[in-house]
Amino acid sequence: MLQSPDRIRPISTLTLFVLVLGACGDSSPTANNTRLSCGSAGVVPLNVLQAATIECANGGSIQLTGGGARYLVVPEFATSNVSNAARGYVLADSDALAAPIAEIAAAREPLGSIGASDGLETIHSAGARQVRFDAALRAAERAAVATRQWERSGPSSESSSARASVGAQPAALPAAGSTRTFHVIRTFNVQNPMFATVNATLVFVGSNTLVYIDTLAPPNGFTTTQLNSFGHAIDQTFYTLDVEAFGPPSDIDANGRVIVLLTPVVNALTPPAQCRTDGFIAGFFFGFDLSSTSASSNHGEIYYGLVPDPNGTVSCAHSVASVESIAPSTFLHEVQHMISYSQHVVVHGGAAEEGWLDEGLSIVAQELGSLYYEHKFPPPSGRTNPNQLLPDSAEPFIADQFVQSFIYLEKPDTTTLTLHSDADGGLTWRAGDWLFARWLGDQQGSSLYKRLEQSTLTGTANIAAAGGEPFQSLFGDFGLALWTDSIPGVPKSLIPQRDKFTTRTLRTIFQAVFDAGGVGGAGPFPISARTLTGKITSSMVPGTVSYFQLFTSPSVATTTMHFAPSSGGAFASTLHPQVSVFRLP
Repeated sequence: MLQSPDRIRPISTLTLFVLVLGACGDSSPTANNTRLSCGSAGVVPLNVLQAATIECANGGSIQLTGGGARYLVVPEFATSNVSNAARGYVLADSDALAAPIAEIAAAREPLGSIGASDGLETIHSAGARQVRFDAALRAAERAAVATRQWERSGPSSESSSARASVGAQPAALPAAGSTRTFHVIRTFNVQNPMFATVNATLVFVGSNTLVYIDTLAPPNGFTTTQLNSFGHAIDQTFYTLDVEAFGPPSDIDANGRVIVLLTPVVNALTPPAQCRTDGFIAGFFFGFDLSSTSASSNHGEIYYGLVPDPNGTVSCAHSVASVESIAPSTFLHEVQHMISYSQHVVVHGGAAEEGWLDEGLSIVAQELGSLYYEHKFPPPSGRTNPNQLLPDSAEPFIADQFVQSFIYLEKPDTTTLTLHSDADGGLTWRAGDWLFARWLGDQQGSSLYKRLEQSTLTGTANIAAAGGEPFQSLFGDFGLALWTDSIPGVPKSLIPQRDKFTTRTLRTIFQAVFDAGGVGGAGPFPISARTLTGKITSSMVPGTVSYFQLFTSPSVATTTMHFAPSSGGAFASTLHPQVSVFRLP
């Protein structure tokens, strides 16, 4: 059993959450925290730093040890199969001590900004237009697969492995310098797309990729040397990171490669006037190329990216340096979508993955680029300021997600992780799903990601099958881990595996976000845990969590909580209502 740390002071009701860089690597699966039923006889037996999740389909009571014990209490609706609307609930405790709560001050290291800039003004991603276009492509894919609009037949079981393999050498590869014709979507409306015909030259032949550039690319773009460097990085580093984590894409064109097509048609998807206000489209993948028999399909695995255009002749100006900076992150993100679609639909003949999970995994893919450079440049190397949390080269991959996850956790009971569709705007739910996907990977390693990809299941059912336990168990422990990952005053080594992240330490990251001026919240930890005294009536959207702290009186042996619908009666069973409890020091 874990040894309890020394007794520490009570924790503030406004608890502050921060993500620290930790050791990276696969973690062995661990036993889930205790699961009980609401209203079951007896006291929930929790020692300090132990947790339990109590299922409360019918509402009911939860007995906990008193005697001054303190608890983190996290009610939640762990589901994805209901409407996206808030449900009212009552959480009550008649025995809690309304004690004054002193704040524990976490050690403040001189973290400085997240990355190279003094604040967070630097654009690290393409922005909202990229998100909306990406979302429209994913929604179009799911609809086309569900309605059989795209007619390509799935592979037979004998050919599945061949289609999935990207290591086999094709009989012949096109020669560097040769040209090929492609069809590239040229309209933001992907439901009724229009295509441009593009002639492109093969400029790089790699082990995993073929890089083509449009013959009509604007002047003053990549030099031959820069193209070779770009191609080598994409081929040997970023493609490899994706495949090692998620497995290979399909190979329907049997060339053993993913094609990277750089074309100003991608640049032109963004009107120049919208670049500053709405961002721009940096690159994309479209399952149309893998499933449709249309003459406009290129019938192969293709990533489309913008080209440098320093003079802004096509749309907004993009220097060579800016394309080199943003392309790897976009490539990692989109190739995960490619792997997910090709494995779910082409190889296994199933439905496309649900948008919220697909997006969370693509942000994990982006993060791989950050982790690559974080390991390459341990502190204080590779940093403009030696106190930076991230090296300069890592910042474009993940800094924006650090900020967005802070914003998400300021209101975690309103932003659902499991019910969003790609049509929903905003970045915060995507950051929440990244945290969930990251925690899942930290529990079982990247083998979990491969199981999620190579499946006919989707959404919560896919997570349950890949994780080997009910989704509700995983969601409950994840909800706790967002707070308990790094408890002020408690060595992280003492926190159980299920109640923390291993790749990251949250409080350190959020401290850096706060110090860099990226958010305007009340402090450097975004989760505010209300003190549970008496009766609290509130509401929660399914797929979200709420946070409370319970301080018991030293004079009572046990205390009883009640969790029930605010309207009376019982919760709908489809909500999977539950309360996760963690005993604090």
